[in-house]
Amino acid sequence: MRNRAVQAAAVVTIALSASLGSATAFAADPPAATGSVLVDTDNRALGLTGVLNARDAGGYRTVDGHTVRTGLVFRTGDLSKATAADLAELASSNVASIHDLRTSYEQLFMGVDKVPAGAAEHHDDIIGQAPPQVMVSTLSAGTDLYRAFITAPGANEGFANVLRDIAHNPGGVLFHCTAGKDRTGWTSAVLLTILGVDKDTVYYDYLLSNYYRGAKDGDMMNGVTASALDSAFDQVNKSYGSFDNYVRDGLKLSDADVAALQAKLLA
Repeated sequence: MRNRAVQAAAVVTIALSASLGSATAFAADPPAATGSVLVDTDNRALGLTGVLNARDAGGYRTVDGHTVRTGLVFRTGDLSKATAADLAELASSNVASIHDLRTSYEQLFMGVDKVPAGAAEHHDDIIGQAPPQVMVSTLSAGTDLYRAFITAPGANEGFANVLRDIAHNPGGVLFHCTAGKDRTGWTSAVLLTILGVDKDTVYYDYLLSNYYRGAKDGDMMNGVTASALDSAFDQVNKSYGSFDNYVRDGLKLSDADVAALQAKLLA
């Protein structure tokens, strides 16, 4: 019962933070781009009016000279307030599959996704089985939350479901949580790292949430900070010894899964 009460309180706070501003009210300046950034912030944004932090997940150069294709993977905040025009835009972008990383409490409080016609819906609850202290950490997107992305029961399975779908689905795949910054941010960080994007660019993509959500530095309720992402990568090393081990033994992605991701997304 206590865990349920904590989750409910966390959901209320998450919902309030997720509603910050309008979907197109960006912060004044994005983080400094690295040389691997091939798609600028304006072209990356999907231009949705009812969905925050909506952007293409591609458009980066890898360390071995490939580029991550655009128009295939998208990351956003929750879709419960998507407009008819937003859904038409997603349909025109060939979004065939949508992964909701929120807890069932978030879905109940904020509303279920509105999805484009024909898109498959998946619920991959990342932190619903996490202990109470993690749910408290959720209120400020603290390091306990990010470490739980690796350690919480069901988290590895949830992230792996998204990555396998991206790898093997011929259409576009969209993943999101509530604000599109924490669970979504880690999903994108894992994907880009698997594809061979350098660390600085992975962090650039992660920190773009501050730009798209209009969050000021240090505002963990509405934005993100590099130290939070640090804690997730640190937990990967503590739990599995290396990122490659995490992919193989934690996420249980096969060599064929990784090869399919690379074949689909790298040009």
